[in-house]
Amino acid sequence: MSPRPIHREFHRADRIGWLRAAVLGANDGILSVGSLIVGVASADADYFQVVLSGVAGLTSGALSMAAGEYVSVSSQADTEQADTELEQRELAADPEGELVELTEIYVQRGLEPDLARQVARQLMEKDALKAHLRDELGISEHLAARPLQAAWASALSFSIGAALPVGVSAVAPKSMVVFLVAIVTVLSLGVLGALSAVTGGASPWKGAARVAFWGIVAMVVTSLIGKLFGVSVA
Repeated sequence: MSPRPIHREFHRADRIGWLRAAVLGANDGILSVGSLIVGVASADADYFQVVLSGVAGLTSGALSMAAGEYVSVSSQADTEQADTELEQRELAADPEGELVELTEIYVQRGLEPDLARQVARQLMEKDALKAHLRDELGISEHLAARPLQAAWASALSFSIGAALPVGVSAVAPKSMVVFLVAIVTVLSLGVLGALSAVTGGASPWKGAARVAFWGIVAMVVTSLIGKLFGVSVA
């Protein structure tokens, strides 16, 4: 009788790091640059100024997203590294105490004390540090902080998202820039919200509605500001 094939499961948590950064970057790119273009166009700026504002927003936003994600995730990585080093010292100084600690964790999760100690001992014999990082601190290889990955994902996704309203502003007639950019921005946000919700296992309609709503709010506010402070360009 041939052995049963290994059952491999596909979990969404495996991609949570890059997915979060990519969705945040694309959403911010579409919304911030789309709102920026709507605000500038509402101020009666000329064609060149409208397109230039979009390109400037795309460039600065992508770099800002990359830097922000890198710094933020690096801080998380530093904390994880510090916790790892602390756990290594504790395992070296008091392995029996660490065994008791891990046993108690499994008891709290529902195992009988004897079984919990047996499981803890076997896991520590295989990889004590990994067992404690995972079950005591919640640090695993799937959820570990990856600063460069997060930075690149944010910058690239921001650029792709921002390119949509910039592209529309570059080809739309001046009289239609505000309307067309607003429509494309809201639709793009809705599609992105639906896709990210489906990827995360949630309702696409709920995901689309919440990002589209805040997109409309942002563009209405920036449009009003543009009209309030705008002047006609000769």
